[in-house]
Amino acid sequence: MIHACLNGDRPPGTHPPIPVTPDELARAAASCVAAGAAMVHVHPRDDHGWETLAAQHVVDALTAIRALTPGLRVSVTTRDGIVDSPRTKLAQISEWPGPDLGGPDCASVNWHEEGALDIATALREKGIGVEAGIWTPRATIAFVSTNWPWQVERVLVEVIPGVTPGSEGTWAAERILAALGMTPAPVLVHGERAWTWPVLRWAQASGFDVRIGLEDTRYLPDGSVAHDNSELVRVATESEPGAPSQWPVPDPL
Repeated sequence: MIHACLNGDRPPGTHPPIPVTPDELARAAASCVAAGAAMVHVHPRDDHGWETLAAQHVVDALTAIRALTPGLRVSVTTRDGIVDSPRTKLAQISEWPGPDLGGPDCASVNWHEEGALDIATALREKGIGVEAGIWTPRATIAFVSTNWPWQVERVLVEVIPGVTPGSEGTWAAERILAALGMTPAPVLVHGERAWTWPVLRWAQASGFDVRIGLEDTRYLPDGSVAHDNSELVRVATESEPGAPSQWPVPDPL
């Protein structure tokens, strides 16, 4: 399964252009589904193009996406940094409607962030699925020490240069997976920036679900800039699992 991550926290005005408005997100989602994606993950934006957790903007983005791709499962972010505190984050997420009323199907919760358990609980109470974002072995241990492995929709093993311990992406992913052990939930493995394609190739060959999109990288495996999200998805779909991946350029935000 390929999960397309359409925009992330990249600022407006980056190249290639990231989808920002509900209409742009909807068209990007539809093109990614046509290219082979089974789900999309979005960071809704306000009227100025900045990330927001406000219920109306979240619903507007989801409504537009569902109008073009009915039945598509859509995930949204709950990451730190969008609002000023865990308390504000919880308050805004608590105002989201459930999926049947226009809210998200699921949302990612980064397990290393303060208040993660409260956020996950609030989502579950609304019928919104939880994707547990695990960035480090330490966060993995905190996750498996709870009963949440039996409650989440999936586990997102996310390896990020300079954040996840390790100098190489697949090694970093293997360390998290070793700490995770057997889990009842599906596991998706992905890297960001310079680790994106090497980790994707390795994860595909290992039988894991994967993620790709402009949130993770702007570049194709040959170092050229992708035209859009759908090109990244198409290349990921067409790539031979296990094929070597070179990374000739850095990928800063």
